[in-house]
Amino acid sequence: MKALAGFLLIVVMACPLVARADDAAPVASIKAVKGDARVIRNRKTDVLKAGDRVYRNDRLRTGADGSLSLIFKDDTMVSIGPASEVVVKDFLFSPAQGKLSFVTRLLKGTAAYVSGMIGKLSPESVRFETPVATIGVRGTTFAVSIEGSGEESL
Repeated sequence: MKALAGFLLIVVMACPLVARADDAAPVASIKAVKGDARVIRNRKTDVLKAGDRVYRNDRLRTGADGSLSLIFKDDTMVSIGPASEVVVKDFLFSPAQGKLSFVTRLLKGTAAYVSGMIGKLSPESVRFETPVATIGVRGTTFAVSIEGSGEESL
């Protein structure tokens, strides 16, 4: 009986570790980069290059000469134009469990979106937020442009 109680205690204690590991999984990868493009992750800034992974809560920033495109695990494609800033707020793609979510926030600049599986299976689960509005995606493609400093606190 003590062995069973010990086993259950280990399983219960490991559950938060499994949840954290899922949060640390990449949600997208960089397909192409032109000019200055950087990621801000855990208060550290790194230069982006094709093939780099993108994680939940990453802040993607392009310079005046920069642009980038990324592809998410559900085949959603997002392109970010010059002098832009986008935060990947949430991404969850577990269709077998019915868990689908795609939420990004454009702080400034331009972005284009082409929906992947989440947009097709559960369009109500896709949101593209801006400082002045939230776009609920019901189609398959759109482009948006926001003027601003991008210095909003998240």
